[in-house]
Amino acid sequence: MRITHFLKIVPLSIALVLVGSSALSVPAQAATTSTRYITVNSEGTVKVAPDAVRLNATVTVVGANNAAALSAASTSATAVRAALTTGGVAAKDIASQSVTVYPEYNYTQDKGQALIGYRASQSFVVTIRNAKSAGAIVDAVVAAGGDNLQVNGVTPFVLDTTKATLSARTDAVKKAKAKAASYASLLGVKLGKVNYLTENSSPTNYVPMLAMAKSADTGATQIDLGQQDVSVGISVQWALL
Repeated sequence: MRITHFLKIVPLSIALVLVGSSALSVPAQAATTSTRYITVNSEGTVKVAPDAVRLNATVTVVGANNAAALSAASTSATAVRAALTTGGVAAKDIASQSVTVYPEYNYTQDKGQALIGYRASQSFVVTIRNAKSAGAIVDAVVAAGGDNLQVNGVTPFVLDTTKATLSARTDAVKKAKAKAASYASLLGVKLGKVNYLTENSSPTNYVPMLAMAKSADTGATQIDLGQQDVSVGISVQWALL
C-alpha cells in the first residue's frame, strides 16, 4: 500500500514543476522584447512680440447716496466707452468685470466710524487689438474718465498664438529626437518606432502690469511691448531595437 501511494504522487509533482517552469518562461521572454523603450521629455519655446494689449480700468465715484453714486459712475463709464470706441476698440472687446455700490466710512480716533458717502465702481477689461495704438487709447480713456478713473493694469499679450505654437512644437520635437538619440548612443542601442507622444501646451503667460511711460517729447503714453515666450512641452516614447 505504501509503494502504490508513493507512485501516484510522483507523476503529479513532476507535472506541477513542468507547468510552473513553462508559465514562468513566457513573461521572461516578453520582457526582453516588448518592454525595451526610452521616454524623454522636452520643451520648445519661441519668443514673440505681443500684438495686442489688455487694459484693466475702474471708474469709481463717491456720492451722497447709492443712487447718486451709481449715476455719477455710470456717466463716467459712458465717457470711457465713448473714448474707447473713438480709438477704434470694438464693442465686443469691451467687457464689464464688476459693478458695485457700497457705503464708505471714515474712522477717526475721537469720533470713531462715520459714514462719508457711498462708493460706486465699475471695472472694465478691454482688449486693444492694435498694440501700436494702445498708448493713445490709454491717454484718451484717462482724459474721458478724469479723476474718477483708475488704470489698474496695461498688459501686452499675443492675441493669436497659432504660428508661434507650431514653431514651438517643431522645436520641442527636434529636442526630443536629439535627446533620445543621445541616450540610445550612450546605451549602445538603436531607436525603433514611436510608441506614443503626448503634448502639454503651455499658454502664453502674461503678468498684469502697468507697462507704460510718458514720452519726454510729447507727453504721450508709450506702451513697451517687449517679448513673450510661447512654449510647448511634450513627452515621447520610442521602442528600442
